[in-house]
Order: sequence, then structure tokens, then C-alpha cells
Amino acid sequence: MTKRALITGITGQDGSYLAELLLAKGYHVVGMVRRSSTVNFERIGHLQDDIELVPGDLLDEVSMIQIMRSQRPDEVYNLAAQSFVQTSFGQPVLTGETTALGVTRVLDAIRLSDHEVRFYQASSSEMFGKVVEVPQSESTPFYPRSPYGVAKLYGHWITINYRESYGMHASSGILFNHESPRRGLEFVTRKIANGVARIKLGLDTEIRLGNLDAQRDWGFAGDYVDAMWRMLQCDEPSDYVVSTDETHSVREFCEVAFGHVGLEWSDHVVIDERFFRPAEVELLVGDASRAREILGWQATTPFVDLVTMMVEADLDNVARQQRNLA
Repeated sequence: MTKRALITGITGQDGSYLAELLLAKGYHVVGMVRRSSTVNFERIGHLQDDIELVPGDLLDEVSMIQIMRSQRPDEVYNLAAQSFVQTSFGQPVLTGETTALGVTRVLDAIRLSDHEVRFYQASSSEMFGKVVEVPQSESTPFYPRSPYGVAKLYGHWITINYRESYGMHASSGILFNHESPRRGLEFVTRKIANGVARIKLGLDTEIRLGNLDAQRDWGFAGDYVDAMWRMLQCDEPSDYVVSTDETHSVREFCEVAFGHVGLEWSDHVVIDERFFRPAEVELLVGDASRAREILGWQATTPFVDLVTMMVEADLDNVARQQRNLA
């Protein structure tokens, strides 16, 4: 029989790539979307004839229970969240309600409807925060440095709690930073790629950024959704770090992005203290050896290829927007 998968956050970067992957594997894909007059289907517009969309909200457990009982998914991928770290400082309560308690509502809806559902929780490397060891693995202690990181840590531990308390097949992927041309413009990687395109095409002259020394383990989102799927195919649920095992600074990202279009990054990047976090996370780099060993997964997109892919996509996007305005 055709497997049914429910994806919360299907309109986001990861949701769109995961939907593509599952459709290619023959799944019936159901995407949960909030009722809103401004829902953005940009990332899944090309999939709308192939997926089923249902209304629901992580803030409303009743809607989650109704979805579980009516759709009866075999697998649930919880990707929905308030996922921008900087915003979490300004909206900590909302971040907690969605990114933390929202996970509990999904898990409890599964518990009340069908224990046989396999559940994936999108955990985050931001849970490591002020890192106590390098690289970070599944056994590294957590020290989150933002309301987002704290909320993700709650979601991570409540997933473990439901797994141990109710015998649920519930796994978490501790994903390090993963990017793509579908990344939102509020994220620094896409901000840089889009800014480079606009500067190259003569529309802007500068990009204003925060801490250029912050180091991250950046991979391609299209690779990482495969790890999510692999977790739910295992006989036993568990938690896995998903990463490239390499680290690069924001400055390096700028160097590659500007260099790709023949520009010098230092001529166009302006440091702006508004973009510094109240509590900074300086260094994140993962150890995905367990995912390689048990899941047979590894990142396949090199850092330079990821950066140039994003810049090329934004060059096309910006040029097309300009043509449409002409």
C-alpha cells in the first residue's frame, strides 16, 4: 500500500525538499498549513497538483488530533517552527509556543490517535550554543544561547520523553545549518547570496552584516532531508547529528559568494551592530559519524558548490524580477 506522510512546515525550505523526496519514493504527501490569507506557496507551487494540503496549527492541539485521525499518516515529519534565531529574541513567548510546545501537541495527537505512526522531530545545532566540545556529537552536552535554541531543546527532550514513556517510534535529527536557494531572505546565507546578486546587477552597493567571525557547519538542505527519511526507516528510533563535519565563517561565505561574480567582498560588506545577537554562538561543527554508520547517510554537496548554487539562483531571480518590472 502507498505510504502516507504528513509534513508540518511543508511551505518552508526543508518541507519543499522533503515533499519532493517522498513523492519520488511513491508516498502520498499531506502538508499541514495554517489558515491564513497570506500563505506563501512559492516553494511548493510546482508540487501543488501532487500533494494534499490540510489546515492545522501547532498552537491548536484539537486541529492536530483531527488531522491524525482523518489522514492516518504512516510517518509525521515535524518541520514547522518559528525558525529564525534573531526573531526569537524579540518574540520569545511565540517561539516557545510554536517551536517547543508545538512539538508536544503533535506528539500527544499521535499518542491519542495511533501509536504506530513514526515521528521525526527537527532538532537543531543551536541547542549546542556555547559549545563545550568540538566537534559536537549526539553525546555533547547542550548549552543553548537563544530562545530559539532553548525551545528546540525542549522539543528535542519531549520527543525523547514520549519515545521512552509511550514506546513511540520518535526520532530527532540534530541538523546543523543547511541552506539552499529556497532559504528565506532573513537568513544570513541567503541575505548574502541575494545581496551579491543585487550588487552585481547594479541595484545595490552594500550588504550590512553582523558577526563575520561566527563559524557554522553549512550543508545543502536537499541532502539533509534524505537523512530525515532514513531515520524513520530504521527499526529502532534514535537521535542523529546531521552535518558536513566542516566549519566555515560568515567571512568565508562572503569571500566565496562575491568572488564567484568577480567582486571583492570587503568593498561591499558593512558591519552593523544591529545584526549582532545578544548572546552569540561562535562555533558550530558537527560529527555525523553515527549517521554515516547507521543510516548510511553523508553530505554530498561541498561548501563552495552550495554558495555558488545560491548566488547563481539569486542572479536568475533578481534578473527575472527586473525584467518583470520593465
